[in-house]
Amino acid sequence: MAHVDESKLQAFIGKALEDMAAAASALLVFTGDKLGLYKAMANTGPLTSAELAKRTKTAERYVREWLRNQAAGGCVTYDAATDTYMLPPEHAVALADESSPAFIAGGFSTIMAAARAQPKIFEAFKTGKGVGWQEHDPVLFEAAERFFRPLYNGALVSSWIPALDGVDGKLRAGAKAADVGCGHGSSTVILAKAYPKSTFYGFDYHKPSIEIASQRAAEAGVADRAIFEVASAKEFTDNDFDLIAFFDCLHDMGDPVGAAAHTH
Repeated sequence: MAHVDESKLQAFIGKALEDMAAAASALLVFTGDKLGLYKAMANTGPLTSAELAKRTKTAERYVREWLRNQAAGGCVTYDAATDTYMLPPEHAVALADESSPAFIAGGFSTIMAAARAQPKIFEAFKTGKGVGWQEHDPVLFEAAERFFRPLYNGALVSSWIPALDGVDGKLRAGAKAADVGCGHGSSTVILAKAYPKSTFYGFDYHKPSIEIASQRAAEAGVADRAIFEVASAKEFTDNDFDLIAFFDCLHDMGDPVGAAAHTH
């Protein structure tokens, strides 16, 4: 048996325990997001576990343990003198305000999605086949929208499009654009609202996501210029576009090179 350096072993075990704690805490952030615990704490000042449980119609015993975990991880602060917890305003922006470009709570749902996908991932290791986007737990589709939408709200129209030479002007004058891998259509709808003279086509091979995207467009009043179709990145047929965009999806595709080549 090889010689074991005890100090290196203990350092590794410490790191592994930190990883386990982070993984468990990530799932509890998901819990707080889904149960509305962060939103109930935002802009309210210090709360006891009983007060938070009452606000959210949850069991105080579970809320108490959740708050202790959140305090240990630095998500909330704890005042031992009053036995109260508070969500700092800076943390509320990231965990409770879905309109903020800094909102990241949706990203924690991807951790839950990965956990639920493990049986399929085990099989993929054995067969060498991939796990298709449509094969994941539905929580992933919502997570992707909630994680990326704040960034699109904050940067897509104000920074990204203007950074492309001449594109902003074309869209303002009236152009035709494709949003490939659009998912729930957040980016498509944002662009349609910002550029009313242009028409935007959202493509995704996941039919349930396209159905939600169409609903989002109707709710935003842009269904006439945000049009969604079920099609893969290598199969959408119309190539008469002034702009073709892949927002945070190309790296998830089974054949990203083929998808990119299809746009030419």
